[in-house]
Amino acid sequence: MTRRRGGGPLVVVGDAFLDIDLDGTSERLAPDAPVPVVQGVTEHVRAGGAGLAATLAADLEPGAVVLVAPVAGDGHAARLRAALPGLVRLVPLPARGETVRKVRVRAGGRPVVRIDHGDARAAPGPLPDEAAEVLASAGAVLVSDYGRGTTALPALRKRLRELARTTPVVWDPHPAGAPPVPGTRVAVPNHREARAFAAALPDAAESAGRPAGELDRAAADAAALVAAWEAAGVAVTMGERGALLSVGEDVARLVPVPPPDPAAVPAGRAPDPCGAGDCFAAAAALALRDGALLDDAVAAGVERASVFVATGAAAARRGAAADAFDVVRRVRERGGTVVATGGCFDLLHAGHVELLRQARALGDCLVVCLNSDASVRSLKGADRPLVAQEDRVRVLSALDSVDTVVIFEEETPVETIERLRPDLWVKGGDYAAADLPETAVVNRLGGETVLLPYLAGRSTTRIVERAAVRSARRRTEEGA
Repeated sequence: MTRRRGGGPLVVVGDAFLDIDLDGTSERLAPDAPVPVVQGVTEHVRAGGAGLAATLAADLEPGAVVLVAPVAGDGHAARLRAALPGLVRLVPLPARGETVRKVRVRAGGRPVVRIDHGDARAAPGPLPDEAAEVLASAGAVLVSDYGRGTTALPALRKRLRELARTTPVVWDPHPAGAPPVPGTRVAVPNHREARAFAAALPDAAESAGRPAGELDRAAADAAALVAAWEAAGVAVTMGERGALLSVGEDVARLVPVPPPDPAAVPAGRAPDPCGAGDCFAAAAALALRDGALLDDAVAAGVERASVFVATGAAAARRGAAADAFDVVRRVRERGGTVVATGGCFDLLHAGHVELLRQARALGDCLVVCLNSDASVRSLKGADRPLVAQEDRVRVLSALDSVDTVVIFEEETPVETIERLRPDLWVKGGDYAAADLPETAVVNRLGGETVLLPYLAGRSTTRIVERAAVRSARRRTEEGA
C-alpha cells in the first residue's frame, strides 16, 4: 500500500481514563477462599480509553497526535496527564466527577480480576476554542467513545458532523454512547456491539430470522448500520478472525489476521487482547489520514491489532527504531533502569567507546539516539557525515555496551527522548548540562542528565583535520 503523509494531525476525541495493571505471580490459592494469592506485584500505569488510542497512534507513527478529552480536576487526573507520552498533546474538555481508573490484577500475565473506580463524565457546555482549533486542523479524527458523555455533547457533535464532510472520521462506538455522525468514513464496533446496535434499529424485527452464521450475521448487521448511521463503511472486528468490512447492502469482505511472526513474540508472553480495538482504530485512522483506501485502512488496522495482541506493542519491529522501544518496554517491565545517549558518532573513536561503556554501566540497557545523515549535514556541514547512517548503526550495534540504536531526523533528539522517557540521559563532559536542550525534557519526564568524563583530544573533527593536514603534507612532499 502506498501511503502519503496527511496534511494535519490525527485528533483523537473521546473518554480518557487510567489503566492500572498490578502484575505478579501466583503459585497457590488462598486458605479462606478458592482465589489465587498474587505476590511480587508491580504496578504499570498507562492512559486508557481514548488516551490509549492516542498513545498507540503516537507509537505507530510518531508525529502530531492530539487528544481532546474531558479531564477532571482531581489528583488522579494528574497521573493521567503524566501517563500520556510526550508526543501526545492533550486538549482538555470540562468534566465533572472523579477520574475513571480501571485496575487489572494479573498473575503470570493473565487477568484475575478488574476493579473499576471513578465516575467522571463530560460536562455540558460550549466547545472550548482550543478544541475547535485543533479539530479544524485535523488530517483525520478518531472518535474513541467509552460511554462517558463526550460524543453526546451537542457542540462537539455539530463540529464533527461538519468535519465528516471533508475529513476522514473513524468512529469507535460504545453501547452507552451516541451514534456516529452522518458522513463517518468508517465505524468500527466489535461483533457483539454490532449485533446489539443492529438489534436496536427500528426495522430490526424484519431481519430477526436472517443468517445465523457468525460471519453472515456480522455482514447483515454491518450493512444495516451503514444505512442507519449514514456511514461510508462499517468494519466489524471479529477477534482472531480479523475484521469484516461492509459498505452497504451485500457488499462485504473479511480481512483476516495475518500469520503470526513467532520471532516477534516475547518468550513466555500470553496474548492480551485488552486494547486491541483501540490499536485497530488508531491504525485505520492513520492510514485514512495518509490517503489510503478504506479496504487498505482496515487491513492496516487488522495487522497492527494482531501484532499488539501478540507482543503488547503497536509498532512491531520497524528497523532500529522499533527495536529500541521494544527493548525499553521489556527493561521497564522488569523494573530496570533505561539509559540513553545521543550523537552523530561519525568515525567511531576511543572517546565514543569509553563514553558508551561508562553509560551502559549506569543502568540495565543503553539506547543510542543517532543523528540521521540529514541531521548530521545540518549540524556539521555538507561534507558530513563521513560514514552513512546504516553503517554507523552497524558499528554501534556491534559494541557490547550498546543494546539498541534509534535514528532521529531532527537536529536534537528531544522528540525521541519524549518517546523513550529515559531514566538517565548521558552526555560527554565537554558539555554543560544546563546548555543541553535535552535536559529540560528529561527533567520534565522525571529523569536525570548525567555528564561523564570524556577522553581528552578525541573527536571526529580533530581526526578529520589531522587526516587533511597529513594528506596535504604528503601531496606537498610528492610534488617537491
